[in-house]
Amino acid sequence: MTAALEPGALLRGLEVGPVAHGGHFVARHEGRVVFVRHALTGELVDVRVTEVSKRFARADAVTVHRASPHRVEPPCPIAGRCGGCDFQHVEPAHARELKRQVVAELLGHLAGYAFTGQVEEVPPSPLGWRRRMRYQLDDAGRPGLRAHRSREVVVLPEGGCRIADEGIALPPPDAGRPGAEVLGVVSADGPAFLLPDTGATVTEQVGELRYRVAASGFWQAHRNAASVLVERVLDGLAPRDGEVALDLYCGVGLFAQALDARGARVWGIEGDRTAVELARRNVPAGRFQAGDVARRLDRVPERADLVVLDPPRVGAGAAVIAAVAARRPRAIAYVACDPAALGRDLRTAAGLGYEPSSVTAHDLFPLTHHVECVAILEPR
Repeated sequence: MTAALEPGALLRGLEVGPVAHGGHFVARHEGRVVFVRHALTGELVDVRVTEVSKRFARADAVTVHRASPHRVEPPCPIAGRCGGCDFQHVEPAHARELKRQVVAELLGHLAGYAFTGQVEEVPPSPLGWRRRMRYQLDDAGRPGLRAHRSREVVVLPEGGCRIADEGIALPPPDAGRPGAEVLGVVSADGPAFLLPDTGATVTEQVGELRYRVAASGFWQAHRNAASVLVERVLDGLAPRDGEVALDLYCGVGLFAQALDARGARVWGIEGDRTAVELARRNVPAGRFQAGDVARRLDRVPERADLVVLDPPRVGAGAAVIAAVAARRPRAIAYVACDPAALGRDLRTAAGLGYEPSSVTAHDLFPLTHHVECVAILEPR
C-alpha cells in the first residue's frame, strides 16, 4: 500500500534527482515533487515527510539504500539534527560543485546570464571557519543549536561546534541562565562569549582597516569573508580619487571605509540605526543615513560614479535597482548571499541598461548550501 503524502509519512525507495536551491534535492512521489534534505543526486532513499503544501512536499532522508560516491561520514555527530550544516554528508569539493550548479541554473533561468566560473574555496575550510555563533541554552543550561525549522535545542557534542573557530566552539558552563541565548564572537580583540543584550562592541580588522561592530550585529561569519569581498569589490569597481560612491545596505561601513581609503567620497544607507552610528565612527568622512534604502535614496546624490549593493537575502528589489540605474554609475558591485535574489535583480538591471561584466562565487559557508556571489555591473 502506498504511503499517504502527509507529515510524518515514510516514503520508501525514492530516486533522488538534481540539487535545488536551498540545499534540497528533487525527488518525486506519485508525480508530486518532494524536496529532500540530507540526500544526493542518484541516491535511492527512504524519506520522512516533514511538510506538505499544495504544490510540493519537504522531507528528510532517513535511510540510504544506494549511496552517492560523493557521500561522506559527517564530521559532526549531531549533523542532520542540528539545523546549521545541511551539507555535512557531502564531500567538500562536490559541495562546491553543487553550489556552482545552483548559481548557474538560477542566473541562467532568471537573468539569462551564463555563469561559467567555479565556486572558489576560501580557507579555512571546511571546519573552524565561523567566527560568530548564536548558541541556545536548553532548560538544563546545556549549550546547543536550533534544529532545522524548529525551536528544539540540539545539545552540542563533546568538543563543541565543528565549524566554529576553536575559541568559541563550546561556551563555558557559566555562559548564561537556562533558556538564554549566548553569542560567541572572535574578533581582533580575541574570543569572547556575550549575552546579546549587553550592547557590547568588538573590533574587526580587514587589512589595515579597523571597524567597530556590535557584538550582536551583522558581520561576515567566515574568518576571511570580509577581506575576500572587499578585494573583489575594489577590483571590480577600481575606484578613482574624488569619485562619488554609494554604499547601500552599508552595515557598519565595510565597503564604505575601503572606498574612502581609495579616495572616493562616500554616502551610505542602512536600516539598522546602531550600525549607522558605528559606520559614522568607522568612516568619519562618510555621510550615512539610517532607514529603508528605497525611502532614503532621495537623501544621497542624484549622480554617482560607483554603487555597492549588499542587500539582505531577499535582494534589493526593482525600486532600488531602478533608483541606482537612474544615477548612471559607471560601475555597480552587487554582493549577494542568495543567487535567486541576485538573478531577479540582474534581470531588472538588464532592462535598465546594466549588465554583469563578471560574476564570481565564493564558498564562505562550507558544509552548508549557502554561497556568496559578487556581480560587477556596467552600462551596456
